[in-house]
Amino acid sequence: MRNHTALVTGASDGIGLECCKILAAKGYNLILVARRMALLEQIAADLQQQNNAISCTVITCDLAEPQAAQQLFTDVRERDLQVDFLINNAGLLHNGFFTELDLVAQEKMIHVNVLALTSLTHLFANQMINQGGGHILNIASLAAWTPIPNQNVYAATKAYVLSFTQALHNELKALDCGVTVTALCPGYTATKMMDNPAQGGKLVVPSSLLQPASEVAAQGIDACLSGRATIVTGWANRITVAITRLFSRMALARIAGRFYRSNMQ
Repeated sequence: MRNHTALVTGASDGIGLECCKILAAKGYNLILVARRMALLEQIAADLQQQNNAISCTVITCDLAEPQAAQQLFTDVRERDLQVDFLINNAGLLHNGFFTELDLVAQEKMIHVNVLALTSLTHLFANQMINQGGGHILNIASLAAWTPIPNQNVYAATKAYVLSFTQALHNELKALDCGVTVTALCPGYTATKMMDNPAQGGKLVVPSSLLQPASEVAAQGIDACLSGRATIVTGWANRITVAITRLFSRMALARIAGRFYRSNMQ
C-alpha cells in the first residue's frame, strides 16, 4: 500500500510548517509549497531525516500570481502525485486603515486568501472524488466571525473561507463521495503574522492570548480527519464565537474597531 500524500501551502513556517511535522509523523508523504526554495528544501530534508518512511516534494509557488493555483495543480499532476490531504494554509494579512493601505497589496491578499484557496479546493476536490476520497483543511480565522475595522479586508476574506467551507462540507456529504472539507478557525497564534512589518501595523496582544501554532495545527488536522465541518481552536476562542451571536454586526464592528485601533502600533 502507498503512503497517503498531503499537500500543504504556506509550508515554510507557522501553522503550515506545524501541519507538515504532524502529518510526517503520521506517515504522510508531503508536498511542501511556498515561495522560498532553499528554506523548503531544508525543511524537507529535516522532515525526511526525522521520519525515515516518508518522502517530501518541494514546489515553489507564489499564489498571489494569476493562475498560480492552476499551475500548482498541473505541476502536481505532471509529477504523478496523488493528493489525499490538502491544507490551504497560505494566507496574507494587512493591518491599518483601508484607504491608507496599498491597493495592490490588498488585491494580492484577496487573491491568495480567496481565489487561490477556492481554485485549489475545486481542483483537488474533483481529483479526490475520482480517487475515492480525501480531506481538505481550509485555514480560516476567528476573524471570520466578526467585521474588524483596520483589518477589514482580511476579516472579510476569512469570512468567505468559513462560509464557503461550511457550505461545501454539506455539498460533499450529500454527494457521499468520501471527501470531507473542514474550516479551521484559530484565534491569535504565535506566528510571524503577529509581528511582520510588511503587513502594515502591528497588533499588540498579551502573550497569554497567543496559542502555539503546533496546538492549532494538531486540532485542525484531528478535526479534519474526523470529518468535522468547523473547528474553533481554544476554549477562549469558542467563548468569543458564542458571544458574537449576542450582538449585531455593527455593534461587533464598533467593539473590534476600538480594540484594534487602541492596540495597533
